[in-house]
Parts: sequence; structure tokens; C-alpha cells
Amino acid sequence: MRLILRLLANAAALAVATFLLTGIRLTEPTTSGKVVTLLVVALIFGVVNAVVKPIFTLVTVPLVLLTLGLFLIVINALMLLLTSWISTRVDLGWFVDGFGTAVFGALIVSVVSFFLNAFVPDRRSDRRRA
Repeated sequence: MRLILRLLANAAALAVATFLLTGIRLTEPTTSGKVVTLLVVALIFGVVNAVVKPIFTLVTVPLVLLTLGLFLIVINALMLLLTSWISTRVDLGWFVDGFGTAVFGALIVSVVSFFLNAFVPDRRSDRRRA
């Protein structure tokens, strides 16, 4: 259940970024198609963040430390660009135009998903109830 809630939170965060930034576009014509497309893009984004991001972060630890963590914004932008690239390869119709747009999009997605994931129950609270 937690996984589905996090997927929905990421889809909502991606929807907010798509709505706010003109450089992030969703070309699906119907509303129901847009919802499905955003859910699939959120799934791709989640897999990219679970698999690629830790490896990339580990490789760039010196830069992350040198910039006091600000390089993580660049990493998040690159993960958004990778998600966009994968989405175009599977013909989903979700695009990020460039790196600058990806930086702003990553900031929006991070902030929105942080607030939405605050409402998702934690595993530790489930263990205390049991």
C-alpha cells in the first residue's frame, strides 16, 4: 500500500512540475490518458531513482561534499532528464526540454513529493502498532 501511495505522490509531483513549467510537456490529448501517462512516468522515475541515482550519487560523493550537497540538485535534474529520455523511447509523450528546465522541475518535484510523502505512513509506525 505504501508503494502505491508513493507512486501516486510522485505522479502528483510530476503533474505539478508539468503544469508549472512550459519546458516539461505532456502530449497526451485525453485527461484519462494523461493520468495513466503520469502514473507510468512516475513508475519510471521511481525505478530510475531507486537504481541509477544511488550509483551516480556514490560516484559523485566528492562533488556532493565539496558543494555541501547542492550537487544533489544536479543529480536530481539528471534523473529527471533520464526519465524523460526513457519516456520518449517508449513513446509516452512526456518531455523535458533541457537541463535548466530539468533543474527547476527537479526542485518542484522534490518539494511537492516531500510534502505529499509526509502523509504516507512510515514502516516504523507500522511495526509499533503490531
